[in-house]
Amino acid sequence: MISVGIFNGYYPYTLAETIAKIKNDGFSCVQLDLSFKDMDLSFESLTREKAHIIRDAFRDANLPIVCISGYTNIIHPDPVKREENVNGLKTLLKFARDLGSPYVISETGTFNTESDWVWDPKNGTEEAYQIVCEQIEDLAKFAYDHGAMFLVENYVNNVIGSVDQLARLFSDVNHPGLGLLMDPTNYFTDTNIGHVDEEINRIFNTLGDRIKIAHAKDCKPAEDTSEKHAAIDAVESHTFRGAGAVELPAPGLGILNYDLYLQRLSKLHPNIPIIIEHLDESDIPRAKRFLDDKLKKNGC
Repeated sequence: MISVGIFNGYYPYTLAETIAKIKNDGFSCVQLDLSFKDMDLSFESLTREKAHIIRDAFRDANLPIVCISGYTNIIHPDPVKREENVNGLKTLLKFARDLGSPYVISETGTFNTESDWVWDPKNGTEEAYQIVCEQIEDLAKFAYDHGAMFLVENYVNNVIGSVDQLARLFSDVNHPGLGLLMDPTNYFTDTNIGHVDEEINRIFNTLGDRIKIAHAKDCKPAEDTSEKHAAIDAVESHTFRGAGAVELPAPGLGILNYDLYLQRLSKLHPNIPIIIEHLDESDIPRAKRFLDDKLKKNGC
């Protein structure tokens, strides 16, 4: 059966308080955000001892950490900031096993100077692809050398956004240190948002064997095409709700065909964790009920 988890970053509390709330809401696993109110978890302060405190606390609560958030712009146009971002990601890959999971996730980034989720014309160039490809190959090799795996999460406004771009990336970086975070909502633009089922099938037909972890949010055509954020106490990657022609709300609040998504996912990966996102704390019970009901309906 597919296990249902959540990012702990949607609970802005201490380590113990966060675990208690996640347990109370009925989740069986977590995607780890290094964001607890009672701990300094900046990259320069992260130690094996701190990692073990976090890992063991979740283990004692019977809440496995199934993956780790490393979201950053790995091709930031400022070379100093880019190096800082990549070094932070490598710190997480270095400590991944100590934190409880080999899987560390990030999107591929954008050359936009104002936002990590807004398109830049350079993103569509061959030069940009080659820069991303070289960076991801380096991350995959670094991850493998440390017993970890870098999971790439595509997004349409980043350099790697489409099925074809991911297929090319996995062909060019054919390395055991690289895997895929599956989130079907990240593939939709104004050109394919009207063809949800076709795109879901195309994703799984092309990339299904690369998937390691799955996400659960939703998508729908956006009335407001500006960059959208929710007013919650969380890092920017958790406040983000879409940019451009597609809005990205919580699961059950859009047009994604969850029946088809879960059928295709469970056939290939019957025991995979699926992680709920893009919501505020008050909406967590509804979103979990929605996903649980879909999983029961589809026998997965």
